[in-house]
Amino acid sequence: MLEQIEVRVENFREGDLYVGVCPQLNVSSFGETISGAKHSVREALEAFISECEAMGTLQAVLEEAGFV
Repeated sequence: MLEQIEVRVENFREGDLYVGVCPQLNVSSFGETISGAKHSVREALEAFISECEAMGTLQAVLEEAGFV
């Protein structure tokens, strides 16, 4: 079972919103504040990883993204 994974998240402003992007896993989200964007992308990452785990594809997705 996967306990913890460290990924890089880039945050930037786009118009009136802040965007958080994890390029390694191609996951992104947004918020009205930088902290909102950080929280939102964290939730998106948790949901993505959880769904991959439920589908049985997590190991393959992580290997494709360069995780060992």
